[in-house]
Amino acid sequence: MQQQALDILKKYWQHDTFRDPQDKIIQSVLNGHDTFALMPTGGGKSVCFQVPAIMQEGLCLVISPLIALMHDQVQNLEKRGIKAIALTGRLSVDEISDLLDNCRFGNYKFLYLSPERLEADWIIERIKELPINLVAVDEAHCVSQWGHDFRPAYLKISALKKHLPQVPFLALTASATHRVQQDIVTQLDLTKPFLFKKSFYRENIAYMVFDTEDKLYRLQQMLTKNAGPSIIYVRNRKSCHDVSQQLNSLGFRATFYHGGLKEKEKNTNMQAWLNEKVQVIVATNAFGMGIDKHNVKTVIHIQLPENLENYYQEAGRGGRDGQKAFAVLLVNASDVKTTQSQFIDVLPDKKFLKEVYLKLNTYLQIAYGEGMGEIYPFNYNDFCHKYKFHPVKTYNALQFLDRQGVLTLSKEFTEKVNLQFIIPSKEVVRYISLNPAEEEPILTILRNYTGIFDMETVINTALITKKAAITEAELIMLLQKLEQKGVVTLRTSGNDSSITFNEVREDEHTINRISKFLVQQNDIKVKQFESVIQYINNTTRCKSRLILDYFDEENTTDCGICSYCIAKNRKPKNPLEMATAIMELLKDNVLNSREIESNLGFTPEETVFAIRLLLEHNKIMMNTNNQYTLK
Repeated sequence: MQQQALDILKKYWQHDTFRDPQDKIIQSVLNGHDTFALMPTGGGKSVCFQVPAIMQEGLCLVISPLIALMHDQVQNLEKRGIKAIALTGRLSVDEISDLLDNCRFGNYKFLYLSPERLEADWIIERIKELPINLVAVDEAHCVSQWGHDFRPAYLKISALKKHLPQVPFLALTASATHRVQQDIVTQLDLTKPFLFKKSFYRENIAYMVFDTEDKLYRLQQMLTKNAGPSIIYVRNRKSCHDVSQQLNSLGFRATFYHGGLKEKEKNTNMQAWLNEKVQVIVATNAFGMGIDKHNVKTVIHIQLPENLENYYQEAGRGGRDGQKAFAVLLVNASDVKTTQSQFIDVLPDKKFLKEVYLKLNTYLQIAYGEGMGEIYPFNYNDFCHKYKFHPVKTYNALQFLDRQGVLTLSKEFTEKVNLQFIIPSKEVVRYISLNPAEEEPILTILRNYTGIFDMETVINTALITKKAAITEAELIMLLQKLEQKGVVTLRTSGNDSSITFNEVREDEHTINRISKFLVQQNDIKVKQFESVIQYINNTTRCKSRLILDYFDEENTTDCGICSYCIAKNRKPKNPLEMATAIMELLKDNVLNSREIESNLGFTPEETVFAIRLLLEHNKIMMNTNNQYTLK
């Protein structure tokens, strides 16, 4: 049996050996045991259910909340000649029925679906007819109310277990505390499950935290010193383009990746990086799913992550070849406040959630006790503008209602106007001089969307009309005119999304039923963010051990390669010797602090300390170009 598993691994995945504990998990499943696998991202969770499913007659049912990951895995399986289906998107009952018929009679090996699909009794009845050989529950922490992304739909899985008593269940997650692990076993009704945990320790990754005001300069230093393939994670799409452009202007080969790119451009940019035509890919967290490039040398975050789970996952994309790699977090004084405003201050409380729910029903004209099963076209921008709701906070409230199964959002919201200027900026200036009445709205767009010459950009029409003091109808007419004259490309859509209500409108009853989960999840998010702050601010403990502490894993020895360990082991330089060296250097030169640092090989902290010492003792002075000279 072990040899057969290895043969399948080699045939479809071109690997000769399993990573520990993949082989043990596979054997447990093949022996018919319920199994729990706690494995960090990058540990190869999918192989743990894909290999045993291929080895046996029948079909593996995979339950996952991540639509993008389902698509990605189905595509990867099909590329390997393995038949797989995903029940995603807005499929009709007939379409789902046809796909389930294909699973029954078409020799398919994998059926992927979201837990919400199990809420339809007729789907469970159809699944009972399928030759299921294994049920894999991905992101299993979602079944626990103490998990960081609890989804009530996961509670339906235990009902499925009653219908498939002889089929082993495999629960998989990348992060779960001991409390969450116990809750998963209970809620999924697992029978004496075999538990397999892979250590979160990555001995070849040097976790670095650097305090720096000039992040671009620090990037330049690191990418020059470590010339291997690198990933730079940023928080938004605009930063992807800006940082990539800045790196290219400094002589690096860089590209970018985010969820707003067209599929062709995503693939082109990704392949350029995978094939090492470029050194750096600047990306949002949309990048990384299904990516397994073994020789990534450096993963750099230039903004704070919202939690250590995400950070560990993204940092772990470095060094998969076992060679030393660097996971770097660049921070400055304003980062904590900025990140708190973006992640914590926009969490909806019960009062705001109730207000959004009530206004949503009013906006869509749903009467009390009605709405269930209905699909409503929905303009997100107009909704926020009409009720003066904070867009991000509102989106978080709607997402929570979606996760609780109250409603279903058709997709991530986008603005309804997509725009790109396709003539040079000097030609736009010329156009404005010939059409002065259109100057204010055009300049307002250009001021608010600086990358609009480089890429198709979604614009907030409510913002533009407010700042330019025109109506939305006037703005759309102007944009259509600019398109006709070949100044811009324009795509518009009247409604940017749709909402399906999964239950009738019940106002207080609905909100009271789910609000306790909102409080719990907000509390989890706040604690997660506090753990990030502790990680960056702690200067008395090994960074690798701090990460292991967070994941309830004990390690009694320091890693020896993180920023703390290096600073601890570095012999402190004598302040007088540093000051003397700087004065010698400045005898024949006028230099800024970076040039002093580079010439003398000091750290940024050592350089700043020595310069301050010399300034305080009036040995040197700074000129108007921020350069230092002897007095």
